[in-house]
Amino acid sequence: MNGAESLVRTLLNGDVNVCFANPGTSEMHFVAALDRVEGVRCILGLFEGVVTGAADGYYRVAGKPAATLLHLGPGLGNGLANLHNAKKARTGMVNVVGEHAGYHIQYDAPLTADIEGVARPMSNWVKTSHSSKTIAADGALAVQAARTAPGQIATLILPADTAWGEADGPAQVAEPAPRAAVSKQAIADGVRALKNGKSSMLFLGNAAVRGKALEWAGRIAAKTGCALMSESGNARIERGAGRPPVRQLPFVVDNALAVMKDTRQLVLVGSKSPVSFFAYPGKPSVLVPEGCEVIKVAGAEDDLEGALEALAGELGARDIAPLQNAATYSQALPTGNITLDGLGALFNAMIPENAIVMDEAITSGRAFSAATMGARPHDWCSIMGGAIGWGLAASVGAAIAAPDRKVIALEGDGSAMYTQQALWTMARENLDITIVIFANRAYKILINELANVGAGTPGRNATDMLTLDRPGLDWVSIAKGYGVEAGLATTLDELAVQFKRGLNHSGPYLVELVM
Repeated sequence: MNGAESLVRTLLNGDVNVCFANPGTSEMHFVAALDRVEGVRCILGLFEGVVTGAADGYYRVAGKPAATLLHLGPGLGNGLANLHNAKKARTGMVNVVGEHAGYHIQYDAPLTADIEGVARPMSNWVKTSHSSKTIAADGALAVQAARTAPGQIATLILPADTAWGEADGPAQVAEPAPRAAVSKQAIADGVRALKNGKSSMLFLGNAAVRGKALEWAGRIAAKTGCALMSESGNARIERGAGRPPVRQLPFVVDNALAVMKDTRQLVLVGSKSPVSFFAYPGKPSVLVPEGCEVIKVAGAEDDLEGALEALAGELGARDIAPLQNAATYSQALPTGNITLDGLGALFNAMIPENAIVMDEAITSGRAFSAATMGARPHDWCSIMGGAIGWGLAASVGAAIAAPDRKVIALEGDGSAMYTQQALWTMARENLDITIVIFANRAYKILINELANVGAGTPGRNATDMLTLDRPGLDWVSIAKGYGVEAGLATTLDELAVQFKRGLNHSGPYLVELVM
């Protein structure tokens, strides 16, 4: 058994059985090991940003890490933007990055690079293996790191001679430490804030916005009258009819300040204290209103379900029915010209039960979150790090993680261009994904941001840098070129037809919506 095979078997011992890959020469022994050892599903991405984005989407839905296989420093570098998004989402994954054989590095061949230096900013754990005898043990540590709550990016660098050298066998993977229990004092502080009669908000993040944790939050809100809000973006939030009504903090600073203005106590469970996405002249970076007390009950790494259950118990809310969104979906669909309100109503009516929505609509998508609170129960995943090019790639991973669920990708046309290669992987794997491309022929958010930062009216140079015309992007042709069926919509009526066609299609289907 060589080092590569010992590593593959170690990954399987840690329940890492999916590998998103874009390999090169230095990884060929690892590729061969994936061929020899049964149990790992290998998915090729045509660009490393697809590979790392897919691993992010996989973890968000599966709740366990996938592996990536990347080619040396440049390959890792190509995947860094979506590793940034994954790190902000607190995703767990194991990056296996090939390296030249140890004795070859001294010759500074063209692909030689400081791989550890490239990896560190977007990784929580980095290690280079130096022996085929120790690669299995190093792999076990990488898996353990990736599985450490709430999830970590582990990057293991695999020199070629470490992969082809003789190994002693696979290693066992230690169980990760359980989420840390929240202190009694932190629970007491939260209880004090939620029962003293002041205007309070339970500000939720990470695992607090799904499962039993979310249900406990709904009981606490029903008992105390506190507001429920989540961070602007969530790795995955359970929402829709019958689930607690958790609003997402608005992206726009003025809107965020407006919803926060009356809050006198902000109770953090799994979230950070809110700040603006960017700095704007004359506007605050911190979105907590003056005079509002911030009480941290639990961080994202803590036992959030246990913390919310303890809060509910101390508040006498254990047996209270949780607040729930009322069902607002109906068979009646909006018609006519495209408007954000119309789009919100259409998606509210048409999102199928148990769907997974991957939201990188950026400008248009802000209108959909509130409008779909009463849709059929579904999960909603947001881009977390702001590095566009996430949505199509992450949809690949979500669909691999949950093949029995419909994945819906809401995607801006500018963002989609960053990882359009994901369409090919969707077609090759026949993934059940319906994609809506919001084709406004521009980086529309940046046109808005030019005004928000007080930079004035765009002239010729600015307009050329912010628009996607001359020529316009033909997404129907792009999709078909990658093997994905597609259709065009220019009205709400046409969108309803095309979206239904995608929902009824068993593989990937793309709708280009001309805004």
